[in-house]
Amino acid sequence: MDATAGPVWGRREQQDFRSRVRGTLLGAALGDALGAPVNGLDIDAIRRAHGAAGITGPAPAHGRRGAVTHLTQMTLFSVDGLIRAQVRRDTGAWHPPTDLHRAYLRWAVTQRDWGPDERREEDGWLAREEWLYARRDPPRALLTGLGDDTMGTPEAPKNPGEAGPEAAARSAPFGLLVGWEPQLVTQLAVECAAQTHGRPAAYLAAGGYAAIVHGLARGESLDAAVQRALVLLAARPGHQPVTDALRQALGAVRQGMPTPERVSRLSGKGTAEGLVAVAVYCALVGEDVRHGLCLAVNMDGPGAAAGALTGGLLGALHGETALPPAWLAELEGRPTILELADDFAMEMTQGPALHGPAASSPAWLARYPRGAEGALTG
Repeated sequence: MDATAGPVWGRREQQDFRSRVRGTLLGAALGDALGAPVNGLDIDAIRRAHGAAGITGPAPAHGRRGAVTHLTQMTLFSVDGLIRAQVRRDTGAWHPPTDLHRAYLRWAVTQRDWGPDERREEDGWLAREEWLYARRDPPRALLTGLGDDTMGTPEAPKNPGEAGPEAAARSAPFGLLVGWEPQLVTQLAVECAAQTHGRPAAYLAAGGYAAIVHGLARGESLDAAVQRALVLLAARPGHQPVTDALRQALGAVRQGMPTPERVSRLSGKGTAEGLVAVAVYCALVGEDVRHGLCLAVNMDGPGAAAGALTGGLLGALHGETALPPAWLAELEGRPTILELADDFAMEMTQGPALHGPAASSPAWLARYPRGAEGALTG
């Protein structure tokens, strides 16, 4: 796997990119946190708990308002893995799926250990963030897929029948590789999704979602980004459930006022392709970020994943300043998310100044070590 040389970064382009990176990661976390209190409930149960309009703002989950789930945890480790892959590229070891797998194994350790006391320096700074050790109902597919050191691939995936949305919901960061060609972004997301979710529609939904985020991060409209993703997916065996779901989302936009019932129909049985379709629909019809996220989470089933996927699209499309500030004020882990987002933006725009032939920052290499393993404690 290789990538293009990337764009030429002027100051304005760097600022726009950083805003979209922050928007994507914060937006996904906001949607996750908004959906967490109603995750798994049907529409009637949501209305009984939160009123006729459903949930309309942060509510308690996991002991606090603004709490995120395993979806945000794993998204952050996706970012960490992508930065580590770029840093390790200097060594000639260029295989991003392996670096992402090591990052996900570092996340898996957080679900087994009580805290970061035993982590090695090679694990980097994110693995030492204590708040990430909270266990937020990770599904069995994540724990079994990352239960040993063997890396799943599309040819030999982990959990071959797993159809859930969790791999897609951690895939927004791949779309932020704006210097890569879209087909390479799609391929990387597919390969990394197969590490836990082996049903073709599940890993292709992750690839399609990453391709859509990629288009938005490059300044395309949402409709144009979806159309490009449809073309990229059409060449891949097993794409039909995913492309059908995306086309249904586009068609639903023209069917009248959005309702929770319409959103629930798009989600199907909570599959990866259904939840990506929900995200596309809610991002297209939402009057603003707040409205789009509320549409996504007030539905039958996995509201946290629907919110995270929708928030990633809206954040990539509009940037960080479009996100509701009162919701951000309560968001769990916001300082960590911002720090990681800014590190990602700096690595992608100024990496050679941090670890190139002419210069090397010891502080940066301590944050994102080049070590060949750097994953497997616990």
